[in-house]
Amino acid sequence: MEVTGFFTAILFGLVIGALGRLVIPGRQSIPLWVTLLIGVVAAVIGTFVAALLGVDDTPGIDWIEIALQIGLAAVGVAIIAGTWRRKP
Repeated sequence: MEVTGFFTAILFGLVIGALGRLVIPGRQSIPLWVTLLIGVVAAVIGTFVAALLGVDDTPGIDWIEIALQIGLAAVGVAIIAGTWRRKP
């Protein structure tokens, strides 16, 4: 992966985290930086899963890969929001 690809993945991951948070109904009590971190991780894992399924490099927009990334981000946000403790 080139340096520009790495930075693009991070920026795209930030957007994926925000979209993953929007997919989950209700209010999440986790900080924004955690949501963005989950998005970056979900973007990387989603790309890996898409590569395993053979849908990572299709002509045009990779809708299946994007859906995998957003789904993983939503699951990550739901799990972390359910276990996150606020300071008293």
